[in-house]
Amino acid sequence: MFEFVKTIFKKDVNPAEVVKKSREDRFLARELINGLVSDFIEFHGDRLSADDTSVIGGIGRLKGRPVTIIAIDKGVDIHDKLSKRNGSPQPWGYRKAQRLMKQAAKFNRPIITLINTPGAFPGMEAEAQGQGEAIAQSILESMKLTMPMIAIIYGEGGSGGALALATADQVWMFENATYSILSPEGFASILWKDAKRSEEAAAIMGITPADLLEKHVIDQIIPEGRHHAKIFEGMQEKLVEEFDAMQALPKRELIESRRARYRAF
Repeated sequence: MFEFVKTIFKKDVNPAEVVKKSREDRFLARELINGLVSDFIEFHGDRLSADDTSVIGGIGRLKGRPVTIIAIDKGVDIHDKLSKRNGSPQPWGYRKAQRLMKQAAKFNRPIITLINTPGAFPGMEAEAQGQGEAIAQSILESMKLTMPMIAIIYGEGGSGGALALATADQVWMFENATYSILSPEGFASILWKDAKRSEEAAAIMGITPADLLEKHVIDQIIPEGRHHAKIFEGMQEKLVEEFDAMQALPKRELIESRRARYRAF
């Protein structure tokens, strides 16, 4: 039987190994979407400037119930990865996510986000088009949602680029995922002026699921394995259970609880 982990999990794990595994293509965005929901219909564009293919969003049915699902996609082959900047969204990607969040609230649909990104794209055009503002607005929109939202980090959860879609009622992480303010290489470069000390940085940053569960930054760890269908089935059951509990709450209480969660940090 598939079981989620709510206790301390693998504290003796090597953080550098977790970082390495988090960057591998263990799970793909569309594989996760198709594994969690049926009848998926994808929506495109931010209704302002463009469509960012690194952000996949739409509606589907989670064991029969309508949900909105938004995923950051690193791509499959080299050409796909290059076109999606290895899962680094641009402003119009975050604005597409905002549009879908608002739509979900309008039609009373719970939201699932799937996150695998080294961070938002740092290109000149992205900055000129308001990358920081787009991330901030995504976080703000999440804080106003009247429907429950669960964020699932299935690979890298890097910086504000991940937080834009992880400001949720609950945050889950796959066993070999990471969640951090910046990469270990970036941390080492800033602190010691030496990116080669990234393994040392990973050990002190507290970016593994076990570290983050212990600090109550995340709520669940999803064990991994070769049988993806079994993992997805377990996730479906747990998502339904948690959404049922949250939807039973008054909307004001749901919003206040979500905000209190992030004020505590």
